[in-house]
Amino acid sequence: MSSKMEYDVKGHLHEVLSSIPPEVKLVAISKFHPAAYIEAAYEEGQRIFGESHEQELAKKYEALPKDIEWHFIGHLQTNKVKYIAPYISMVESVDSMKLLKEIDKQGRKCGRVINVLLELHIAEEATKYGLKPDDCRRLLDDGEWRGLANVRICGLMAMASNVDDEAQIRSEFMQAAALFDEFKQKHFADDDHFRERSWGMSHDYHIAVECRSTMVRVGTSIFGPRVY
Repeated sequence: MSSKMEYDVKGHLHEVLSSIPPEVKLVAISKFHPAAYIEAAYEEGQRIFGESHEQELAKKYEALPKDIEWHFIGHLQTNKVKYIAPYISMVESVDSMKLLKEIDKQGRKCGRVINVLLELHIAEEATKYGLKPDDCRRLLDDGEWRGLANVRICGLMAMASNVDDEAQIRSEFMQAAALFDEFKQKHFADDDHFRERSWGMSHDYHIAVECRSTMVRVGTSIFGPRVY
């Protein structure tokens, strides 16, 4: 590892950390970046990293310290859940009851309760995954999730539209925050685990923090352009 690279990762990590409140968790998005970059951030105390491909994640999990909290942040196919269930700390991208049930099934096989976030689709881009607000309401109102003992819903994840219009980004994040309050009051009032609001990425996390995010997912601002 070159000292230049190590300095850059550590320096950029500290820049990001100094720009968010201490109570906001940083998920360092390490997908498509080499393990050496993760090690540099780890040496500075960063412990939460985000990945979106099961095979890449598996290699990094094997090679890196075991106290890292791995978050799965990409679209997760049900047939891939079994591979990450033994060690994943959180799946941030649950977008269907089918996936929720599969995570519960694989968690039961591993003897684990797996933390998840429900992914909202609030952005205007049709290409983004996630539950539209009414679909998320229906999933929670249906109540089937209450019978899943090996999965724990800890909050919501959302992505704003990839636009320069800060007013639009802020509006979308505030929509997500309002949905969090609605679901908290209706379904999770007595559940302390339901508390995470994961929104904000490299280009908009400053706005997200103003919109009550508790967890920001930042990659490029720490690790630079992705290494494919």
